[in-house]
Amino acid sequence: MKPSLSRLPSPALVIACVALFVSLGGVSYGLAKGSVDSRELKNNTIRSKDVRNNTLRTFDIRNNEVRGFDIRNSTIQGRDVAFNTLTGNDVAENSLGKVPSATTADTATSANTANTANSVGGVGMRRFNYAAQAGTGFVEVLNLGGLRLEAQCQVGNNVQVRAVPANAESELGSSFPVPGLPPLVVDDAGTGVIALANPDGTAVTVQGLAVEDANDVQGTTNDCGFFGIAEAG
Repeated sequence: MKPSLSRLPSPALVIACVALFVSLGGVSYGLAKGSVDSRELKNNTIRSKDVRNNTLRTFDIRNNEVRGFDIRNSTIQGRDVAFNTLTGNDVAENSLGKVPSATTADTATSANTANTANSVGGVGMRRFNYAAQAGTGFVEVLNLGGLRLEAQCQVGNNVQVRAVPANAESELGSSFPVPGLPPLVVDDAGTGVIALANPDGTAVTVQGLAVEDANDVQGTTNDCGFFGIAEAG
């Protein structure tokens, strides 16, 4: 009888078999548990249809598990963002339009005339103040309801205010004792009222105080001042 030959497997064959069994065992173990983790998935193979709707949560996106380049552009909607979670740092300010109520700020002509502007019962009210040193030219101090007032401080600390109606047919009056009205309505210190009646029935009333040596009032080195409040309606 011919003796049987026994031959041991080579080391390379043993290592290959062990690796095969381990890999097969790992997959079967994952499937047996009913779960598959990242190790069993090939990179860049999972698609949107492979993810159940409304199942991804915040902690699935943290720690670089899901990143920005994993999400298709223009697919995230407002309903996908939790309420009151976006902050100013998340928004590009230069992409925002003008707030609707802020359009009224476009009517503020200057810092001198925009101190306060309110409307009560259809009547607009505005406070104004003007102070300057002697020798300055006319500057606008009020523009409201078709009436523009300009003031200047003459050499000698004499304040002058002139009125420029937007409509030449408007009627202008003043309780300040100034000859030659219009357009000059103030040519000295004192208090008074300037009134404008427009052809459309609207009117503007200005109660003003003209002062010399305005530094006594303003606490500055200014020489003249004109302060007051205007109503239009």
